[in-house]
Amino acid sequence: MKKFIKFSLVCILLLFLCYVGIYAYAKVTPKLAIDSANSYYLYDSENNLVSNGNSKEWIKLDDISPYLVNATISIEDKNFYKHQGFDFLRIAKALYVNAKNKKTLQGASTISQQYAKNLFLDFGKTWNRKIEEAWLTIRLESHYSKEQILEGYLNTINYGGIFGIENASKYYFDKSAKDLSLAEASILAGIPKWPSVYSPLVNENAAKKRQKLILSSMVQNKYITEEEMNQAFKTELTYNGSKSQHNLATLTYYQDAVIDELKKIKTIPSSFLKTGGLRIYTNLDLNAQTIMEDNIKKYMTETDLQIATVMMEPSNGKVIALAGGTDYSKSQFNRVTNSKRQVGSTMKPFLYYSALENGFTPSTTFTSEKTTFTFAENNTYSPKNYGENYPNKPISMAAALSYSDNIYAVKTHLFLGEDSLVETAKRVGIRSKLGAIPSLALGSEEIGMMEMMEGYMTFANEGYKIDPYFIRKVEDANGNVLYEKKEEKENVLNKSIVYVLNEMLTNAYAKEFIDYNYPTCISIAPKISKKYAIKTGTTETDHWIFGYNKKVLMGVWNGYDDNRVTDVNDGAVSKNIWVDTMEQYLENEDDVWYDIPKNVVGAFIDPISGALATNETAKKKMLYYIKGTEPSYEEGTLDAAIPTIKME
Repeated sequence: MKKFIKFSLVCILLLFLCYVGIYAYAKVTPKLAIDSANSYYLYDSENNLVSNGNSKEWIKLDDISPYLVNATISIEDKNFYKHQGFDFLRIAKALYVNAKNKKTLQGASTISQQYAKNLFLDFGKTWNRKIEEAWLTIRLESHYSKEQILEGYLNTINYGGIFGIENASKYYFDKSAKDLSLAEASILAGIPKWPSVYSPLVNENAAKKRQKLILSSMVQNKYITEEEMNQAFKTELTYNGSKSQHNLATLTYYQDAVIDELKKIKTIPSSFLKTGGLRIYTNLDLNAQTIMEDNIKKYMTETDLQIATVMMEPSNGKVIALAGGTDYSKSQFNRVTNSKRQVGSTMKPFLYYSALENGFTPSTTFTSEKTTFTFAENNTYSPKNYGENYPNKPISMAAALSYSDNIYAVKTHLFLGEDSLVETAKRVGIRSKLGAIPSLALGSEEIGMMEMMEGYMTFANEGYKIDPYFIRKVEDANGNVLYEKKEEKENVLNKSIVYVLNEMLTNAYAKEFIDYNYPTCISIAPKISKKYAIKTGTTETDHWIFGYNKKVLMGVWNGYDDNRVTDVNDGAVSKNIWVDTMEQYLENEDDVWYDIPKNVVGAFIDPISGALATNETAKKKMLYYIKGTEPSYEEGTLDAAIPTIKME
């Protein structure tokens, strides 16, 4: 027992020395700059101010109502003045509660931690990011007083799309922060927890419930009396602001992506990024962003299910809307720009472009049946069709793409050679390292959303590769232009072949392909009023859809951050968000499609066999071909030209 006590004391002493040493080392590190936060002014595509930098609205802690200060400390971090950046008792309690309930119910971030994260970090969820957050918190606590940290925090946090307490006070109540009453302060202090819900302009009932919780905590922490609490809660408040785009739960994801791009622009001196005052003119279309968010809220009803979705103008690369998750206030991790996932069958259009480039046509057939592919050293690969649905006969490429047939895709991939798909993917802007493996045709590799969007944008732009971008122009505080985007296009694909592929991708919802199987998007066909090229993809953990016409390209992913297996119905979520957003956004637009190239011809075909239609053909579909390759007879299959295969 004595040995155990001695060992425990030694461990405690070592931990104490380590703790002191870390803070001592932090003290001699360079002082963090905290006076450049929120120093950007962001404008949308119509040059309307979307987010003000607030650099002129920074106020001293002494000029903020004590009610607001005390309300914030009471609800966010009641031990703020007692800890050195971390509330270890609160952390232990949160771990216990979350472990007991097997889900996250409590957080334990202090004001210092939140301030460090908001100022200096991206919002990844890796352990490296958490360690960096802890280190920055220690540096903040080592170099700045509690008053300085609290002042900075209150001047930079999000009050429902309005950043900083002075701006929020003027926006909601048309007064300075120093003049806030207890009722007003307790309403504002509740917003940062969940701005898209607790803003009184979004949901006043939820805001009042949050206000009552805050007032109760202030009583418990002896900042106010019960009488003051009751009086404040009963006070009827009049709000100066109005519900607007500032209340969008996803808008800050777009803003974060803008700042990421800003930091990569080499022509803007680093001194401007530090001193601030920059006017950033973006491609943000608030109408598109609002429609997108409304549909996310409509269909994303499962609490933990997450989303990544983005809209672009394919002709120029402008990113007009983006949501990196369901709600920025609940998770700041941007799944559009920072996540890589298996892309499933959305990889197949790149494969079939390569096939068309190498002499295939929409009528080229392979036999789709249960198949095991055998390679060197008796290695085997046995892909399966979704639902184990096989026609057990030759089918056309057009049918394979409509049904997303896996056997056909792997046979095509092996026939062309596994390097062919890798090369095509690189050509269109997919930079992730891809393995030349049989399963690549089925999207087994992890790729980022923006890379996939760039690849699909090449199809949507008739073979021209364009870099997606958020920022049109940047000016300094005096209106001098520091940067202006110059659009550059590179022709990387054959326009005529792209047209043939785009036409085939419209068969994802074509009723003519209803046969032994169903087109992948037939469930949303009744909602579709315009012509789109569409491709879906599904893995155990991911659901994707990309679709476009000449005017707009949109991609949607949904799944779980922890890679848990999804429900089959989750695929309907991404499809419905996609179709409703596209249809609503283009509601007043003409139906636009691509002009048919001179060397492309159409022919009525039996959609399953790929043979020319006759008077006896039950179903006919117009398919398109490079002139001279259209079928004049029923073609034989290419099965014999593939590496060793055996049918099960």
